[in-house]
Amino acid sequence: MPEIEVSEETLERLESLRENGESHDELIAELINIYEAEELTMFRSGDVP
Repeated sequence: MPEIEVSEETLERLESLRENGESHDELIAELINIYEAEELTMFRSGDVP
C-alpha cells in the first residue's frame, strides 16, 4: 500500500474506527472495499428499468 500523510484530525477519526488491534492498513483496505461495494451497487441499481 502506498505511504500517505494525513492530518491530525483524520488520524483521530481513523483511530476511533479501529477495532481489536486492527492496523491502519487493514482499516483503510476495509474502507476502500466498502466504498467500492457501494459504488458497484449504485452503478448496478441504475441498470434496472
